[in-house]
This record gives sequence, C-alpha cells and structure tokens, in this order.
Amino acid sequence: MRALSTESAKTDLPLEEGSGQTAAPRPFWIGGGLIAIGAIWMHGGLSLPQGARYAAVGPGLTPTLIGAVLVLLGVILIVQILRGERFEPQDSEDAAATSPMDKRAFFTALVAVFLPVGALPTLGLPLTAALAFTLVTRALGSTRLIANFVIGGVIGSVSWLLFTQLGLQLGRFFPPLGF
Repeated sequence: MRALSTESAKTDLPLEEGSGQTAAPRPFWIGGGLIAIGAIWMHGGLSLPQGARYAAVGPGLTPTLIGAVLVLLGVILIVQILRGERFEPQDSEDAAATSPMDKRAFFTALVAVFLPVGALPTLGLPLTAALAFTLVTRALGSTRLIANFVIGGVIGSVSWLLFTQLGLQLGRFFPPLGF
C-alpha cells in the first residue's frame, strides 16, 4: 500500500546538494482542515440529543460519530505527514495526473449538487432527483441522457414513496401538476 509507505523525503529541503530539486511540500493544512471540520460536526452533533424515546439513536449521534471519524482521520494524516509520507498526484483510471481539470464536468456536477436547493420545492423530489442524476452522469461522461433521466426519476420516486411510508414529509410528489 503506497499510502502507508514511509519511503520518501522527510523535509522540504533540497533532495541533493546543487540538484535544484526539492521534496514535495508537506500539506499539514489538509489534516488540520479535517480536524476542524470534524470538530464542527461534533459540536453540532453534541448540541442535539444523542438518544430518543422512540429509538436508541437520536438525531445527534450520527453527526457526532462522523465528526469523531473526521478528527481521527485528520490526526492520522498529520502523523503520516510527520513520518515523511509524500503526496504526489497519481494517475486515475482514465486521466493523467498532469492533465488539467475538466472545468465543464466539474461545474456540471456542481450544478447537480446545488440543484435540489432551489428545485425541490418547485419540482418535487422525483423530477429534481432525475435532473440531478442526469447532470452527474453527464459530468462523468455518460451520453445516455434519457436513460439516466429515467433512472434518476425511478430512484427519486422510490425514495419519495419510502420516506412517505416512514411518515416523513418531503413535499408533494409532483407540484407542477398539483399532486
């Protein structure tokens, strides 16, 4: 496992005298950021009840646990950095680490993430889920837009029905038609 390897430069000093090369920077800020985000999650989770009368799991338990895991991961990352782990770009399945980011795909996925904020009350869960699913699949390179739209609509419809059966209100099924 490369992530657990400690065979790397341990400082930001030049690798060899006169070579002009330097070791990769040590991104302590990433570990610190994870710890900070985890602390925020834990603070928010601890302000909610950890248990409930009707169930053993209260609304604050999950955010508290997620926050604790984020803090733990931040500490592990900082320990790895202190041990000299180098963080270099790695080639993924079909993209070179040195190639530039595909901004169109990034912004398409970003729109899909924020789409439910404005569209959910107006369009309902099934149509919003279908649109968001289609945008994400398009950002990932799919060209089957109609099939993706139908799949997203089915996922959204089933989710709406299951949440309704649990007694949770997600708004109307399809507000443009009044139901």
